[in-house]
Amino acid sequence: MAGIWTHSGNGWRSQAPLPFADELELHRLIADNPQFLPMAGSPHLAVLGSEVHLGSGYADILAVESSGRPVIIEVKLAKNPQSRREIVAQAIAYAAFLHGTRVDRLEREILGRQLAEKGHDSVLAAVKAQDQQGAVDEDEFSTALQEFLDSGNFRIVLALDELSAELERTVAYLDAVTVPALTIDLLTIEVYEVGGVRIALPQRITPDLTTAPSAPAPVKRHYGTLTDGADAFRSSVAAISGEPRQEFENLIGWAERLARLPNVRLFSYEGSERFTLLPRIRPEDSGLVTIWNDKGEPYISFWRSVFERRAPGSIGAVERVISPAKLGQGNTTREITSDLLGAIERAYEEASGQRNA
Repeated sequence: MAGIWTHSGNGWRSQAPLPFADELELHRLIADNPQFLPMAGSPHLAVLGSEVHLGSGYADILAVESSGRPVIIEVKLAKNPQSRREIVAQAIAYAAFLHGTRVDRLEREILGRQLAEKGHDSVLAAVKAQDQQGAVDEDEFSTALQEFLDSGNFRIVLALDELSAELERTVAYLDAVTVPALTIDLLTIEVYEVGGVRIALPQRITPDLTTAPSAPAPVKRHYGTLTDGADAFRSSVAAISGEPRQEFENLIGWAERLARLPNVRLFSYEGSERFTLLPRIRPEDSGLVTIWNDKGEPYISFWRSVFERRAPGSIGAVERVISPAKLGQGNTTREITSDLLGAIERAYEEASGQRNA
């Protein structure tokens, strides 16, 4: 029996999940935290809009992977009769509507208002604002997005609080008979309260497929490699000399020191033309900052949404250092001073529980 079990001295007991007040509560949980959705292949998602008008209905959430692949997310509670079969039909209808859409129409007519409300003039701008590791190739993204739209190569995510056997059978059948271009992720998300702390438990359900027909593998693109530690990033600066090299070495040593904090892990990301160093906070696997090697020049980008969740007490200290700039979502600085690194380090200490706000 899946779920949360606790031990109070008298044996292990299963805890009942908290009920969601309504579908909007689950919808907001997913829209605000797409990084914890356990999808096949572990793609990085950028949310583009909620209640997006597609054809005769409204998709709950429309997102896109860093590869440019569109993602349609439908959210239902088990008590809603549509959680059995209709959720699948709705999602496929939205995918059919998007199939063949031009990127400029997607940006202007379908997502125009929602992009503008967030200060973006394109899907690429929205994705870059949520791209911590530098996985988005600016030169290829819009072309790839159009190719996915033209081919109908989409991901559909069905997110529920509780799964019905009927829906599981339906998704298993679709997985067995549909073309590889369509990926369907069936997820359950439950929330528990243990010791006064709320715990989200997202799970991906893999239906038992015993009769899936063979099909040619889809063409794969190379979007980058994520590795543990700083070695790959350090290799990317090996040919740099002089003051920039010393600045990179200082940054790497500083990031490795951050990785000694509880719940902080360090990763290197190698893209087609860029390298990033990523001090990430567990368990959500996101960072307060990203360190970049931009063609031999170092800079740091900030992620305000992560500061607000994990280190809100440190926002003021960081903003005092970067003044008159404000801490934003993906904004950058090339003025990397010891005061700035100290303020960010204290923010990581707050996020890891080693410092009070």
